Amino acid sequence: MGNTHIGSALSVAQYGGKHPDAKAWKGLGSGVFEVVSNFDTNTFRAAYVVRFAEAIYVLHCFQKKSPSGIRAAKTDVDLIAQRLRMAAADHEERYGKAKKER
Repeated sequence: MGNTHIGSALSVAQYGGKHPDAKAWKGLGSGVFEVVSNFDTNTFRAAYVVRFAEAIYVLHCFQKKSPSGIRAAKTDVDLIAQRLRMAAADHEERYGKAKKER
C-alpha cells in the first residue's frame, strides 16, 4: 500500500462506495469506518463517517504510535468520538434545517 491509499479510500466513500480495505470503527455505531495504510515502517489510520447522506466527515488521521497491539491509543479514540459529535452538530446545522423547510 502506498501513501495514496487513504485518499483512494476516501474518494470511494465520497462517491457512495466502500473501499475493500475500509472496516467498521468499533464503538461509535454504524457509518463510522477506518482505513489503515502502511508506508515504509509506519502505520497510518484515517477514521471517517458516512452516515450522513450529504457529506463525509474525516474525523481523524493519525500515525499509530501505540507501543503494543493493534488498538489505537485512548487519546485518538476519544478524539474520534468528540469529532463525531461535532460532525453531527455541523451536519444538523448545515443540512438539517434545509430538510425541515422542504
